[in-house]
Amino acid sequence: MNADTHAEDAAWPDVPGDTALTLKVPEADPLVRAGFPAHVTVLYPFLHESRLDAAARGELGALLAGHDAFTLTFAEFGRWPGVLYLDPWPHAPVTALTKDVTRRWPEAVPYRGLFGPGLAPHLTLANSEGPATQDAAYDALEGEFGPRLPLSSYVREVHLIVWDGRTWRDDTAYPLTR
Repeated sequence: MNADTHAEDAAWPDVPGDTALTLKVPEADPLVRAGFPAHVTVLYPFLHESRLDAAARGELGALLAGHDAFTLTFAEFGRWPGVLYLDPWPHAPVTALTKDVTRRWPEAVPYRGLFGPGLAPHLTLANSEGPATQDAAYDALEGEFGPRLPLSSYVREVHLIVWDGRTWRDDTAYPLTR
């Protein structure tokens, strides 16, 4: 979920009860070397868990149900400093989800504002390499993973996940319209 582990340590101190909205991509799990399941982030962070009462959860569910299920295809790699990712296509359904959620809850600023309006949709494969090693390491991973692309994933739901202080855990899956 985070752009790189160094920024995670310094710039976004997750606290227990932080939440995020994600799209699971189990087809890509065998490729991920980043220490968490394959996913595309809709919004990180969302609201603190203490703010998610029955009314807020109901409103979130209704908002998300207003979006159709969709297919994402992952055919190309991308890189940011320290990060190797897959570019999901099309971006539009993911960005539409993000825009609707942030329109309703404007205090939920994507990536705590560290990247301006946010990062483009992506699926992080690896994020542990520094400048001295990333090119060789990520070239090797692209060579290993390339023959497995393209991958496609049918997205039926958005997952609310919660940080418990040690790991992200699944909380609720909100269905999209089929």
